[in-house]
Amino acid sequence: MTALTRHRARRALAPAPRRGVGAALRATAVVACLPYLSLKIAWFAGSHIGIPEGSELRQDGNSLMAINALTVLMDGVVILLAFLLTRPWGQRVPAWLLAVPIWCASGLLAPIIVAFPVQTVAAALHGHTVTDDGADALLDSWVWSVVYSGFIVQALTLAILFVRYARERWGHLWRGRIGALPPSPTRSARRLIAGVASTLALFAGAMHLVWATGGTFGLSPARAASQDFNARVNDASYVLFAVLTIAGILLLAHGRGRRLPVLVALTAAWTGAGALACWGGWMTLTTLPVPAGDPRLPAPLMSLTYSVQMITGIVVATAGAHFFAERETQHRAEHEAARCD
Repeated sequence: MTALTRHRARRALAPAPRRGVGAALRATAVVACLPYLSLKIAWFAGSHIGIPEGSELRQDGNSLMAINALTVLMDGVVILLAFLLTRPWGQRVPAWLLAVPIWCASGLLAPIIVAFPVQTVAAALHGHTVTDDGADALLDSWVWSVVYSGFIVQALTLAILFVRYARERWGHLWRGRIGALPPSPTRSARRLIAGVASTLALFAGAMHLVWATGGTFGLSPARAASQDFNARVNDASYVLFAVLTIAGILLLAHGRGRRLPVLVALTAAWTGAGALACWGGWMTLTTLPVPAGDPRLPAPLMSLTYSVQMITGIVVATAGAHFFAERETQHRAEHEAARCD
């Protein structure tokens, strides 16, 4: 019996996860998607519910419809993931086909989990809504509250479901502490890539730190004029994710923090790089339909920052895929050696 076969046999004999918990989490994730999907469908049908008079969203036409279609598809993927992570057929899905959308979902939702509660508490302390500083020009305040609350529930339920799923399918790849990782034949290349990714993340984090502290260097005039408290909190969250990215990849590449669990470093790199890459991509994507000369266009340094964020995420994701492939090879070799003994 091969090591892989024995591993599958042990997994089959292990106690099955409580299906009731998984089903409840799946239902919660699906229900959390409904308010957002309902609004999008209503807007597709021509309704202006939640969009105040004078909002730019009433004028965007085809570009708004395209963005709406994309976001409906993205929320539909969340529902699909909720089923994939809780049904038996989900165990047969290729790893990359699951990892890519989960990474994107975690990257898009993580900043909302961090920033929106801070913005909400600060607004409550000052006696106004979280969007009173200017975002109400686009949507009514209740829309932001309903939609973002739904996003947070989606993020939490998907995170729990993914941890349960990944622990069962791939838990052997991140067991143990950093100091117990076997020597890597690609250690030099891993350190080089970590250095490049860290430098890129440091640049993106530095730019967001400038903006989070009230600086307007590199911002377009329109963005500088709208740089309110909420915008600064958003920028501060990207600083946090840049720090997480740098910490995670350097810990794994250089073996620092030897007593730290491998999972902690992986989670930091996964979440940080995902947030930087996905929001850099989203900010770039949403400006593509904007015509030249429009004040909503980002300044060159803003576009550079978003591009660097995307590159950082791609580099870290590629390095992560190689890390897991190497760990799987080492795991199989260890089991083969144990079988021969």
